[in-house]
Amino acid sequence: MTTLVGVDVGGTFTDLFFLDEASGTFRTAKVPSNRGDEAVGFLEGLKTFGALSALGSIVHGTTVGTNALLERKGARIGVITTAGFRDVLEMRRRDRRNTWGLWGDFTPIADRDLRVEVAERTLADGTIRQTVDPAEVAAAARALADAGATALAIIFVNAYANPANERAAASAARAVWPNEHVSVSSEILPEIREFERASTTALNAYLQPVVGSYLAKLEQALESETFAGAFHIVQSNGGVMSTATARRLPVRTALSGPAAGVIAAAAIATAAGYPDIITGDLGGTSFDVSLIAGGEAALAAQTTIDFGLVIRSPMIEITTIGAGGGSIARVDRGGFLEVGPESAGSRPGPVAYGQGNDRPTLTDANVVLGRINAERPIGGKLQRLDVEAARRALALHVGEPLGLSPEAAAEAVVRVADARMAGAIRLVSIERGHDPATFAFVPFGGGGALHAGALIADIGLKAALVPRFPGVTSAMGCVMADIRHDQVQTLNLVLDGLDAGALDRRMAEEGAAAHAVVAGAGLTVGRIDVVYELDMHYLGQTHTVAVPLPVTLAAGRTGVTGDIVRQAFEAAYSRAFSRLLPGLGIRIVNLRTAAIGRRPAIDLAALAPDASASVAKARTGARPVWFGGWREAAVYARLDLPVDAVVEGPAVLEQPDATILVPPGQRARVDRFGNLVMERL
Repeated sequence: MTTLVGVDVGGTFTDLFFLDEASGTFRTAKVPSNRGDEAVGFLEGLKTFGALSALGSIVHGTTVGTNALLERKGARIGVITTAGFRDVLEMRRRDRRNTWGLWGDFTPIADRDLRVEVAERTLADGTIRQTVDPAEVAAAARALADAGATALAIIFVNAYANPANERAAASAARAVWPNEHVSVSSEILPEIREFERASTTALNAYLQPVVGSYLAKLEQALESETFAGAFHIVQSNGGVMSTATARRLPVRTALSGPAAGVIAAAAIATAAGYPDIITGDLGGTSFDVSLIAGGEAALAAQTTIDFGLVIRSPMIEITTIGAGGGSIARVDRGGFLEVGPESAGSRPGPVAYGQGNDRPTLTDANVVLGRINAERPIGGKLQRLDVEAARRALALHVGEPLGLSPEAAAEAVVRVADARMAGAIRLVSIERGHDPATFAFVPFGGGGALHAGALIADIGLKAALVPRFPGVTSAMGCVMADIRHDQVQTLNLVLDGLDAGALDRRMAEEGAAAHAVVAGAGLTVGRIDVVYELDMHYLGQTHTVAVPLPVTLAAGRTGVTGDIVRQAFEAAYSRAFSRLLPGLGIRIVNLRTAAIGRRPAIDLAALAPDASASVAKARTGARPVWFGGWREAAVYARLDLPVDAVVEGPAVLEQPDATILVPPGQRARVDRFGNLVMERL
């Protein structure tokens, strides 16, 4: 047992959750982020819990990789590839950003003059037609380094079927490359699909220097504070990995921060009796949405961070829009009000922060409407917020162009932001066949609970479940997340005549390798589960279905048989398409292996209000809040409300890490875990 701290570094705030595993006690902290040098806020937040030398483990959810991809601020990379395959990154899947027009506008992350072809060829069945010349590869690597490339990707066609040529090339390149930043496709993604493998490998190389230097800076800072514990990173799949793995596979951190929040929200909501939820992480820059059915977060085999930037690696399905507290409001040339995606971030931040920004944000709108307490801003750094400056900015940039008062302009900004958030929620629910009326909304991040009531009304959600500490939910998810390692290998086997023994040996090898990675991570786990999934289809099909196998690794065997595989495929195919295609052959395309180190469960009852809590103690007064006009709203200290307390709107509930708005026509109830359940009257 040890002490753990989860750290979520966002664009505006750095959130921290401290857990003492032995006693079950916890603490939270929230400090401003330092954009450009995140280590400053990282260390400042950790020091609020005392000496770093006393901490056992730190688990970090980072957005460094995400931001580098979105802003195209990764490394200058070189690519060595098979002759004739230099332009795979441009060709993609023959998709285009805009449907119309003669010319595309996509620029690959690797300049064309930094993509070098070498003579080699491996056929699709694994046969090597032409052996690679290591001297040619070494010369190409030297030329790319001399041209300014700081990271290298080696991507040979059909390397998933036989990696021999690629391994020889990697050995030759590493012998002359000036640093450790060499990504090899058969090591990153040994899976069929040429573009996806090329894109994932190139993006891994693109992120290696950025993520590597960031982690090195954090580790040096921790070392200077005599921290001797374990330091881990949250993956996009919701699991945790070592910093060594993160340096080698930084592409797996692309959705690190948002994934941690989804993990915590799923655990909190399931314990509270809401296994079907839609999460909404509203931070300073973005609104991240994910749907959880039956208490399980959905994993996608691949995701697109931005147009053409495809990552094929298991990730929690998260939809992101540029609508955060720092999102800037403006009236475009057509007279339409827009909110985001441009953000004021933490510096300068909203106008009300008084740090130099003069363009209004969503936070400024909430301040002007009385929904945020200007005298006690969250985060602890600012003494008060400048309401008048926010009013002037809204009047100038929104009110005057649209002929609205400052309050009406602020309300318009909030409504536009609410509409964008509602659209994202409909995208992950209605458009995927789910009825939002059967789902509860779980808002987190500093601003999510301000908009929960409006989303309940707009979409018809069942309820909203506001966690006890919504502003630090992602940080809490960092300490709750299991340790996880995923592997994939293309098999290309026909089910008829399957050599089950050979498949069993292959699965055992993959499972043992994944198990070893998790076992060596250095965090306390209750057990390590090895789970298997196959990508399969009928012969002649191009799409595959994910087929979970009801087997696991035990005593060096899985016990898989052809009948087990067939039954699992038919069950999965029927679920997906409501029918089978009898008489057609079946192919196993990929084997996916995951080792999951199950972390000890956190007793969420520890988050419940103290026995001395009372509604009378929690009531701190009242203030005018705008709901189409000024109305008197009761104000409560949320953390002082007792279990089963009921608050009817209009009301504002305040706590150090977030503000919750209960609009007229709704009520909020405190459950036994201290969560706030909001429902329509």
